[in-house]
Amino acid sequence: MDFSFLEDYLSEIRNEVIMLRRYFHRNPELSYGEYKTADYIYKYLSNIEGVELKRVVKTGVMAIVKGKNQGKVLAVRADIDGLPLVEKNIISYCSQNKGIMHACGHDGHMAMLIGLVKVMSRFNYKWEGEVRFLFQPAEEKHPGGAKDMIATGVLEGVDMIIASHLWVPIEVGKIGIKSGYLMAAPDNFEINIIGKGGHGAAPHETVNPVVIGAQVINALQYLDSQKIDPVEPFLLSVTQFHSGSAYNIIPEEAAIIGTTRSFNPMLRKQIPVLMERIIKGIAEANEVKYRFKYELGYEALVNDEKITSLIIDTVNEIFGEEFLEKVNPVMLGEDFSEYLKHIPGALFFIGAGNKEKGITKPHHNPEFKIDEDSLRIGLKTLVCISLKLLEN
Repeated sequence: MDFSFLEDYLSEIRNEVIMLRRYFHRNPELSYGEYKTADYIYKYLSNIEGVELKRVVKTGVMAIVKGKNQGKVLAVRADIDGLPLVEKNIISYCSQNKGIMHACGHDGHMAMLIGLVKVMSRFNYKWEGEVRFLFQPAEEKHPGGAKDMIATGVLEGVDMIIASHLWVPIEVGKIGIKSGYLMAAPDNFEINIIGKGGHGAAPHETVNPVVIGAQVINALQYLDSQKIDPVEPFLLSVTQFHSGSAYNIIPEEAAIIGTTRSFNPMLRKQIPVLMERIIKGIAEANEVKYRFKYELGYEALVNDEKITSLIIDTVNEIFGEEFLEKVNPVMLGEDFSEYLKHIPGALFFIGAGNKEKGITKPHHNPEFKIDEDSLRIGLKTLVCISLKLLEN
């Protein structure tokens, strides 16, 4: 397909996309609370000719653009929620909502998807089929907004779905993708050790849950090295350890909180069984009680082979092979995996880092930034992939 007809219009709306991204960055909202964000998106899109709009769930928006004739139906998704972080960047469009920040690129995802709506509606006489643009809330908070969106029927009649993710670990100008497993299944756990409290000067009269909790934490690290096949991707991270209220009081209880990440569905089922075996053994040896809660998060994200192959071919065609970066699976989770349980699709990474500009801070960091040139590259990639998928 000849994509040259896009160039002038993409250049024309480039600054508009940047402006949109900065607006969203300045006005972030948390998962399931993106009311003003959704209102802004709906109002903005209502001014674009040929766009059908629908509010879905409480804070989601779906836009529909139809081509010149009936054909395949493609869905493109962007997440819209921010994170509970205090921004430390000193920029003109710094977050104005205290304690909330777009620190994962969702502001850019929304901006690019609005840009995609404009392009596809502007040139709808050149393609056949239908595109549904899904502005999805609550990607950052389990159980995630994807399930809620699907429950409203946004995927009815849809043949395929794609999404992009701005990705600072990849340099701007590159596009990263792989077939198969791309992102892990993120599960959470909480362990409570119930001991016997007392005076810190008389430990023999107590059963210290802090000491026993430390034993549990150390023992859990045994899982990946001794109990799980070393070639199987897996991690267990303890991220919180809470107990006590004073320097001279041995507390009654200690709480251990963390996350596990895996790809293999069979291994995922085994993990809580193996963990509880360790916890129970230590608890019984120390004559304490325990509570163990294990919560399944999103499914692992598995890219469809055929759609991934078409995305790779399209990137090679519009940019060249040197712009394509083959990536390894990452242990982060993404509820885009929920859509892929229903229809074939793929998520790809848009390089947004720039070492020369100092744009290297990781996602979910209070100093997270993107190189805004990634928006131009990302939008063009989304447009060309969408057209290719509809054509094929």
